[in-house]
Amino acid sequence: MKKRVFAALLAAFMLLLSGCGAEDTNADTPADDAPAAGQEDSAKPEEAPDASVPAEAGYEDGFVTRVASLSGPTSMGLSLLMISENAHYDFQVYTAANEIVPLLAKGEVDAALIPANLAANVSKQTDGAVKVLNINTLGVLEVLAPAALTVESISALQDRTVYLAATGKGATPEYAARSLIQAAGVENVNLDFSNPEPANVVAALAANPEAIAILPQPFATVAAQQNEGLEIKLSLSDEWAKLMGGGSQLVTGVTVVRADYLASHPAAAAQFALDQAASVASVNADPEAAGAAIETLGIVKAPIAQKAIPRCNLVCITGDKMQQALEAYLQTLYDFDPAVIGGEMPSEDFYQK
Repeated sequence: MKKRVFAALLAAFMLLLSGCGAEDTNADTPADDAPAAGQEDSAKPEEAPDASVPAEAGYEDGFVTRVASLSGPTSMGLSLLMISENAHYDFQVYTAANEIVPLLAKGEVDAALIPANLAANVSKQTDGAVKVLNINTLGVLEVLAPAALTVESISALQDRTVYLAATGKGATPEYAARSLIQAAGVENVNLDFSNPEPANVVAALAANPEAIAILPQPFATVAAQQNEGLEIKLSLSDEWAKLMGGGSQLVTGVTVVRADYLASHPAAAAQFALDQAASVASVNADPEAAGAAIETLGIVKAPIAQKAIPRCNLVCITGDKMQQALEAYLQTLYDFDPAVIGGEMPSEDFYQK
């Protein structure tokens, strides 16, 4: 049944894409243009999936594309493909990005969904053997605080301790927070990474009426739902747009592929790009159905997933728009600290278009 549902959604998505026109290979494809059966009016995500149909796309007999992803929003976007039982894919979900990087380096996975800055690092470390295929997740970080506490901008963090899970240290949560704090001209903020897990951060919030935390989705939704006194006060995506300007966007995750995989299996790589875009579109169009799939994968319970999906900014941005958005984000991180992205901006070859 799961396979038939996804196949129907993919067929509808492919039909939609086939009408885009041969010359508009980077056109936006709104996620609510590819609804699940019986749906005619769904909320649009922050950015619509952006994909084209390469003539060479198709499954290769006997070949399985190995995909690694992280337990969180990036896997949420892939969830309907992951439960489809498509024999042409082997999906593995990991809890930490540093588990995935060695697999890429050793050629043990073909594609991976990882943080944007890590993708730049891996590409440099492998002399360009890893290329970015798309942006799969925009901003997912949110500021939580007790309901009675007024937090209307990043400036409200002045002279405060802000809790982040230890898993965010040296990763997107820390870099995004520090970049925004710097851009806002806030000079005294203590970022506390002493709590190893998001659940510990939530406990710290509950114990301190003056506490503030930054958590990613879907953990932010879990925290607000389980603790009546807590509220989501700010989206770091919104604050990024205000403070960085120039159309810059907060980018969380990207999909990377090995260059060898692209060269040896071009049809399978093109098909994976299409299947990923279809899954993301379907998840955004029907959070209820996607929530059930996400719970099946053990990522988060279905009711939480359903509430979190509209705030997760699940996308599939490719081509020139992908390069423009990702370059702007990486440039911001580079200006903050070049080491964050491997010491230099990626070359043109980093972007698979």
